[in-house]
Amino acid sequence: MNETPIPDRRAESRAVPDRRRVLREPFVEFENVYKAYGPKQVLAGANLKVYRGEVMVILGGSGSGKSVTLRHMLGLEIPEAGRIVVEEEDITDLPEEELYRVRKKFGMLFQSAALFDSMTVFENVAFPLREHTQMTEEEIERAVREKLELVNLHGVENLMPVSLSGGMRKRVGLARAIVLDPKMILYDEPTTGLDPITAQVINDLIIDLQSKLNVTSVVVTHDIQSAFSVGDRIAFLNHGTFEWIGTMDQARASDDNDLRAFLKASAVAAAQPEMKQLGETVS
Repeated sequence: MNETPIPDRRAESRAVPDRRRVLREPFVEFENVYKAYGPKQVLAGANLKVYRGEVMVILGGSGSGKSVTLRHMLGLEIPEAGRIVVEEEDITDLPEEELYRVRKKFGMLFQSAALFDSMTVFENVAFPLREHTQMTEEEIERAVREKLELVNLHGVENLMPVSLSGGMRKRVGLARAIVLDPKMILYDEPTTGLDPITAQVINDLIIDLQSKLNVTSVVVTHDIQSAFSVGDRIAFLNHGTFEWIGTMDQARASDDNDLRAFLKASAVAAAQPEMKQLGETVS
């Protein structure tokens, strides 16, 4: 069993976002989406476009609706008003049997990795293939080993989840998320609970897979270091709307007071807002 180190590719040219800037094809769109749970209005006219081939990072405070946004993308939640469009198809009112088809376009890495504790690593990754395809056992074995190799895990197929480190569990969860070759990967707090070194390994893996698989990704995170490591753009969710959307450089230069406060509080050097007033000096 071994974990192959992932080279740091953050400084390398990334062709997929370059194509995105030219084509600007939306993969997922939120159009004036509203969602409440009892008296709490979580989404209040949310508008968002995630473009094909990009890594969109959704930032926001606890309880702001970031995970709710992911569930709406998957059709697991139905908005009270507004539309959700996936690849130019309005999925807002689709029946469950049609949503099943749409969900196959997505892979999901859950915050806890959500592995089945009673199954081996191989069985966990193979599970979607056995549930949703007619592949032979030989084809399943080949696909599982290929996806484990993509997340730089070797010799772990027969291990149980309890014997894995937190970072390895995340990698197995990611291998399972991509085993059906989705067009979009959703990451729910991918670095939560990990030490800084392991968290950066996961960040580098997100970048690596983005390049190799030519997918679109949405990353929900509180980890500002992770956001600025992997993201092409930020969508800042605040008071039920995507209050600010733009690139990392635009975020640092933004005049949005809530976003500036959010980034400044993180104390992450790469995310610190640019000084706007002559009176703002570094002591």
